[in-house]
Amino acid sequence: MSKASPEPTPGYLVWRLANKWRVAVDRAVGPLGLTHAQYVVVASLYGMGRSGERPSQRRLADHAGLEALYVSKLARVLESSGLLARTRDPRDPRAVRLALTDEGQDVARRAVDVVQELHRRLLEPLGGPGTARTHAFTDELTTLLGTPLAPPVPHDQSTRRSTP
Repeated sequence: MSKASPEPTPGYLVWRLANKWRVAVDRAVGPLGLTHAQYVVVASLYGMGRSGERPSQRRLADHAGLEALYVSKLARVLESSGLLARTRDPRDPRAVRLALTDEGQDVARRAVDVVQELHRRLLEPLGGPGTARTHAFTDELTTLLGTPLAPPVPHDQSTRRSTP
């Protein structure tokens, strides 16, 4: 029989923090007509667009850490809301390029401001953005995000050597 851990595990705390953040962003950007996932798309497009990039859905998915199919669904919703334009890439007819509309630019700018304030409040207990403690925390999270968690793939039976 195993005893329950008296303290929460790091995985549990990461899960709780991620949920707390998602709910807080949903509430913060809700008045702008966005969900947290939609915010990720418009904020990413806003930043990428400011550097002159008009990404494909695949590129945006990779940038934002979202599944390409999910980005496609979010893009359709944002397009129907008038915030995003989707166009076929003339060099690759399978690829769809994304860009914010003028209204999308305005909503994205306001949403980024709201979430930056929320971000500042989240990091306040660590001394705020830009502090050594926040940088160390960010480094630790980056390390954890870079750790593969997929279960190992078992060897195919055809590649196993039989023992004599």
